[in-house]
Amino acid sequence: MYYDWFVHEWDELTINQQQRFVKRFLDITISLIVIGITWPFMAGIACLIWLVDGSPVLFNQERVGERGRPFTMYKFRTMIPVAEAQWEKQVQYSESRVFPHKNADDPRVTVLGKWLRRTSLDELPQLFNVLLGQMSLVGPRPEMPWIVAGYEPWQYQRLAVPQGMTGLWQVTGRSLNPMHLCTAIDIQYVEDYSIWLDAQILVKTPLAVFKGDGAF
Repeated sequence: MYYDWFVHEWDELTINQQQRFVKRFLDITISLIVIGITWPFMAGIACLIWLVDGSPVLFNQERVGERGRPFTMYKFRTMIPVAEAQWEKQVQYSESRVFPHKNADDPRVTVLGKWLRRTSLDELPQLFNVLLGQMSLVGPRPEMPWIVAGYEPWQYQRLAVPQGMTGLWQVTGRSLNPMHLCTAIDIQYVEDYSIWLDAQILVKTPLAVFKGDGAF
């Protein structure tokens, strides 16, 4: 729904072909390596979710990708099955109508889900999104369509590059940053993009996950 607008407005901000080739090569290579190492662990998590919280094991949700292309993002389920129907109860608006990205005390999150979120293990299935070319390992976090629909024009700039599993925002505060204000950090990533920046973010990500700041 946003694609045509991007072709005209932000095409000059898209990473060049050489950068895109290297980025995609690294995405495929690293994702295959990580999947090869972690697939028994992912299978164990899936079994644990099924035993403790029942089915479904995966949570599939529409997100907005690069240049506004919609896709289905995969995660291990961390909420009760009817969580999507109750999302409006968890939105807390400020006076400026800017609301938090996540509620740290969201009652829809299961006990097991809290642990999965804190360790970011719920994100592992997104490695398959990366292999499919729908996401990158590094980039702005893909948002839900209703959030993107509320963007101001300057915020669409964050969609000018592949959306990622981790990014500059995630290694500088994660969910402690308000939903809309964090786009300034994502746009900084777009404007300063380089393979070296991606490498720095990947190196910092394990520490951010270990610290767990803003992970809920």
